[in-house]
Amino acid sequence: MQLLAARSPLIVSVPHAGTELLAGQADRMTAVGRALRDTDWHVDKLADGLEDAGAGLIVARHSRNVIDLNRPPDDLPLYATPGSSLVPTSSFDGRAIYLEGEEPTADEVSERLELCWRPYHNNLEGLLDQARERYGHAVLLDLHSIASRVPTLFEGRLPDLSLGTFEGRSCDPVLGTLVSGQLGCQQGFTSIVNGRFKGGFITRHYGRPEKGVHALQLEIAQCCYMDEARPQDWDEARASALKSLIRELARLLIAWRPESR
Repeated sequence: MQLLAARSPLIVSVPHAGTELLAGQADRMTAVGRALRDTDWHVDKLADGLEDAGAGLIVARHSRNVIDLNRPPDDLPLYATPGSSLVPTSSFDGRAIYLEGEEPTADEVSERLELCWRPYHNNLEGLLDQARERYGHAVLLDLHSIASRVPTLFEGRLPDLSLGTFEGRSCDPVLGTLVSGQLGCQQGFTSIVNGRFKGGFITRHYGRPEKGVHALQLEIAQCCYMDEARPQDWDEARASALKSLIRELARLLIAWRPESR
């Protein structure tokens, strides 16, 4: 994984942009699985440069087809409607990602927890603890993206930007209002707060405003910055407007201080 310490209260997490599989895993997968369809394509590139402003950064190396870092280790559901599992066996559109009889066993799930899930979360927790100790509080921005249309999960086209604060529980409400206001006042992208995406495990688990950790999730519709028909292609020019917006958001999160300080 990529890991950079913070020079500010802000930590940026990118848990789903990884594309590496485990040794021998691809041989057990369908073409859909090997295509890594549900990757948060290029979100690590959208975060490029945030470290120059002082943000800490953690980026996963392994694909979510290995293990989903934004799911709880016990795999309990986060939403009332079906979603991805800790170790996915089907894509978001319901197609199998493993050949019949090649799905991961319970022992393999446990191994992936130790190999990938726990190191990511141990490092993320360490970054947050360091920031909180140094600055008195920490802010976590968990960055994600998704295809703009996923008919098996959602009706219609998703908003460009979906901010999740676990219904206001994962961060100071003042901070949530500031961020939603900044997203709402810009003209280039549509936005919604606590709509279909209220925050996954990372936002809900680490967001403890009463303990000085404020977490927000930003889910981005991939059409905002890439050609969804060619997901592996990175287009710097097409992504420039969104990268600028994320830099402005990072500056707000870095500058913000809880009222009690």
